[in-house]
Order: sequence, then C-alpha cells, then structure tokens
Amino acid sequence: MTDRLRATGRELRAPSFAVSAAAAACVAVAALSAATAAQAAEELTLYTTREPALIQPLISAFSAQSKVEVKTVFVKDGLLERVKAEGARSPADVLMTVDVGNLLDLVEGGVTQPVQSAALESAIPANLRGADGQWFALSMRARVLYADKGLPITNFRYEDLADPKWKGKVCIRAGQHPYNTALVASLIAHDGEAKTEQWLRGVKANLARKATGGDRDVARDILGGICDIGLANSYYVGQMKSSKEGTDARKWGDAIKVIRPTFANSKSGGTHVNISGAAVAKSAPNQANAVKLLEFLVSEPAQSLYAQANYEYPVRKGVALDPIIGQTIGELKVDPLPLTEIAKYRKQASVLVDKVGFDK
Repeated sequence: MTDRLRATGRELRAPSFAVSAAAAACVAVAALSAATAAQAAEELTLYTTREPALIQPLISAFSAQSKVEVKTVFVKDGLLERVKAEGARSPADVLMTVDVGNLLDLVEGGVTQPVQSAALESAIPANLRGADGQWFALSMRARVLYADKGLPITNFRYEDLADPKWKGKVCIRAGQHPYNTALVASLIAHDGEAKTEQWLRGVKANLARKATGGDRDVARDILGGICDIGLANSYYVGQMKSSKEGTDARKWGDAIKVIRPTFANSKSGGTHVNISGAAVAKSAPNQANAVKLLEFLVSEPAQSLYAQANYEYPVRKGVALDPIIGQTIGELKVDPLPLTEIAKYRKQASVLVDKVGFDK
C-alpha cells in the first residue's frame, strides 16, 4: 500500500514538473517570437525619384548605424500617383524627391504626414522646410552662372541675363524644365509677373541657340564658342571638374568659371536654390524608423556625405563643402525667401514660359 502511495505520489508530482517545463518552453517561444518581431520591425521602405546610386552611400551609413534595413524603391515617374493608388496599404515610409514643387505636390496630394522633430528643426533653416513639418530639405543646389573663364566678370544678377549686351551669347536648357520654372517663379516672387515676363523675353532674345539640352551642355557650348554665359546647377561643376583628365566632361568643366548670382531688388544678396528633400508617408508602417532616417540625413556625417559624394550644398550649417565646390563656387548665401512662397508661382511661371514662346 505504501509503495502504491509512493508510486502514486510520484505520479502526482510528475505532471507538476511537466507543466513547469511546458510553461518555460512557452515563455521561451514567446520571447523568441517577440525578438523576431522586434527584429522584423527594424526596417523601412524608401520611395525615391533620385537615382539609387546617388543616395546609396547615405542609406548604407544609416543602416550600419541604426541597424534598420532600408528597402529602396526607385520611382522614376509618377511618385504621387503610385502612393495615392496604393492608399492605406502603401508600404512606403519615406518619400524622397528633388525640387520643392515635387515635394509640395506630395503634400497637397495628401500622401504625407506632419512630423515634429527637434533634430530636424534645429538642423534645417525655416525657409527650407514646411512650417507644419510635412516636408524637409536635405540638400541644396544653387542656380549659378557658368561663364567663359576669360570673361572679366566677378558678380552677376539674374536680371542681367536679359541685358541686350548678351545678345547671341546666352545658353540655357528648356524654360519648362523644373530647374528653370523654379527660378522663374522666384523672379515672379521678387520682381512681379510683368517684369518677369519682360525678363523672359529679354533672355530669349539673347539666346545663342534654342533653349534645350542639359545643364552640362551649357559648359560644353561655352567651350565650343557657341555662347559666353548660361545658367546651370552648381553640382554639375563638381561632376565635370572631378572627371578624368582628357575627358569631354573635364574639358567642359575647365572651360568655365562659376558665379553665384543674386536678385536685383534683394537686400540679402542671396542666390536662388532648389533642393532635394523628403517627407514621411501618410500611411508609413514604420513611422518611427522613417523619422530616424530623416534625422540621420541631416546629421553632420550624412550632410558631409551629401557634399562629398554628390557635390551638393548641405542644409546644415558648419558642414564642409566638397573641395571642388568650395574652390570653384564657394560658400553659399541662400536667398531667404521661403521656398513655399516661391512655389506659389510655379504655375504662373510655366504659363509665362509658354506665353513668350521661350522653348520654341
């Protein structure tokens, strides 16, 4: 009987041990699942219209520091349309593009969300971000003057491009290109629509050739003797002057000097800039990581990468320029007019370009 009781006791205690082991196993599985879920959450999806090769050094640096995996989706055209079509199911966390007009299209299209971040607000000047935190500039490109290096000019105003003394000596890409419509919008904001129309007609009268091609073609045609001056973006200077000796691009870069124009009626003496920038998507599945990425992109290391890898101007003060940009163009004083104010005149600018037949 005693043996049976002892045996029974052992039988009764055995289930208690089994339950404890099973509970421990469940806890271990739950912990593993939680860790796996946490690890899976350390990711984000970036939709970008910028060439992946231009931003990959930045993305790689972010992932190495944060351990957040970034899935980059290159969207050449139709970024707004794609995100709107995907709706609430969109996997996009960050939307990155160039030109303030494109950023504002995303905001007005309802596919972004406001972000409050002390890091972003302290690094980015107020005129280079949305007042409501819907978009942020990450780098700048100045609209500068390329000039034959033999010309005795050291300063220039955008309005001077319409001066008759430059008749037959100006090269520029199409007026309807976003780089130029942004400048025209800026001139409307500074000088008014009537004066800007006169300016466009004056510049058209001064063209050495049809307004066409790209920004580097301005340097090419200065070297070729087709024109003496033209407007183009600052970062192309770095691309050309860093090219291998003897290449066409290097010859184009070596043929020009670069001047930072200002506006005639502006007391600030600032130069017109456009931007690359980003916003957090409205339905971002990984909103916290999206903000982390934006904050990283305006940090000193990332801003230095923007300068060194892409020859762009940092939005953060105190970050060293690429040596070529620093020596050829120098420190940039930005026109303080808010980009949102300039962008208000985008449509008027486009209408004016067509009205004067600038691209014909």
